Amino acid sequence: MMLTVTPAALAAELGTPGLLVLDGSVFQRPSPDNATMLSETARASFEKSRIPGSIHLDAIDWLWDRSRPFRFALPSPEAAAAAFAAHGVGEGSRVVLYDRVGGNWAARTFWTLHWLGFDDVRVLEGGLAAWKAAGLPVESGPAPAPVPAAKPFAPRLRAAAIADREEVLAALGVPGVAVVNALSAEQHEGRGGLTYHRPGRIAGTRNLPAPLLADATLPPEAVAALAAQAGIGREDRVIAYCGGGIAASNLVFNLKRAGWRDLAVYDGSLDEWGRDAALPMETGPA
Repeated sequence: MMLTVTPAALAAELGTPGLLVLDGSVFQRPSPDNATMLSETARASFEKSRIPGSIHLDAIDWLWDRSRPFRFALPSPEAAAAAFAAHGVGEGSRVVLYDRVGGNWAARTFWTLHWLGFDDVRVLEGGLAAWKAAGLPVESGPAPAPVPAAKPFAPRLRAAAIADREEVLAALGVPGVAVVNALSAEQHEGRGGLTYHRPGRIAGTRNLPAPLLADATLPPEAVAALAAQAGIGREDRVIAYCGGGIAASNLVFNLKRAGWRDLAVYDGSLDEWGRDAALPMETGPA
């Protein structure tokens, strides 16, 4: 199944039975101390301009277990599946995801559904910006409340799609496992940008910045070329991280498009790792 859809193809599908279009956008900005990101709802932006008939799934409210000590920690599979069901995702749904922030949040929503075992899901190439650039219609105003799914889907968990810090620590330096930072090169080297509590990268890890992946518009062969340049083998198990698992989701989503099979997001990422001085980090050229 195709993992992306063009704006024109989605426009032709709007209104067909079973189709559900979700906007997963969250707005983020650096904290005053530049140590992490602060997050705020994109609800007002969604009500100002959205793909007709789409639903806003706000991860701040629905997909963040605040009892865990890092940002956007995934809730239990049952709680996550219930959140999707409350927004209409159920057995027989065909889901298309988009965002208005460059693709990271659409990919994060995709990867959460992938983790839960829900497969009939695609990402809109280029997001809302590409939809508008194509001259396609938008709607505004208060959005109607989502209609819960008539038949919620039962999670069929892919546990290997999410890694924890113990798996990451055990994977460092292991042949056939690539732990990859999806943040910028300057953050990877500790030269600038948000530090996520300590500057630099998890020691011994590689770098493929998520912005290079161009909001799901980069051809799979171009994604594969970037991965090769970063030293990521096609048969490697790839564990991606970033600040809070969001850009990392963009990276693994695009590697999946390019044919990689064994992929995981480190859910805690640097927002967890950077807080613990006992966990190894390094700076300087990789």
